Amino acid sequence: MAQRERGGDRNLESGAQAITGQLGKTIQRLRKAYNLSLSDLSEQSGVAKSIISQIERNETNPTLATVWRLSQALDMSVERVLASSEDAPFVEKLTRADTPILVSEDGLCRLTIIGWIKTVEWLQYYDFHAEPGGELDSDAHQRGAIECLSVLSGTLQVDVAGTVETAKAGETLRYRCDRRHTIRNVGEAPAHAFMVCMMKAAVLD
Repeated sequence: MAQRERGGDRNLESGAQAITGQLGKTIQRLRKAYNLSLSDLSEQSGVAKSIISQIERNETNPTLATVWRLSQALDMSVERVLASSEDAPFVEKLTRADTPILVSEDGLCRLTIIGWIKTVEWLQYYDFHAEPGGELDSDAHQRGAIECLSVLSGTLQVDVAGTVETAKAGETLRYRCDRRHTIRNVGEAPAHAFMVCMMKAAVLD
């Protein structure tokens, strides 16, 4: 009987490690999707930076309260954060409430994250809206990264380290985003575009 109990403990421990391992990957992907540092997430969640780091490295089994605080800071439900990718259905639906939205500093640009969270480290895609005069200024991504901006309506201008190009509805701009880059709505009407960022894809001649 004692042996069975010890075996059960081992199974529970293994299960906890599996959950924590998936949780750590999920927390890290979400944090990077929001462009948050460990310090940023710690400040927003109230969870110590060292604890978040341990969770991401699968070195600790967090309490439900900790998971709840991290989920709130990342704007996701606890259920979605805890869900294991191994058991996830092939068809996944995200509601409007589940879809993260980033807003530019001037409040005039909105970047809706519609890409898959699992690919955020190498492929990101967004639905981009900008009011007239709106400007989205971005720091350089990793070396070799390329961004593709397909304009659906309005007129957008891209400035990459001083090189400027403009696109209207039906046109696409592709540019290096491993240097500081800015997207501006230079038209008189709201602009809408689809944006894809390939973080590790491009090798330029």
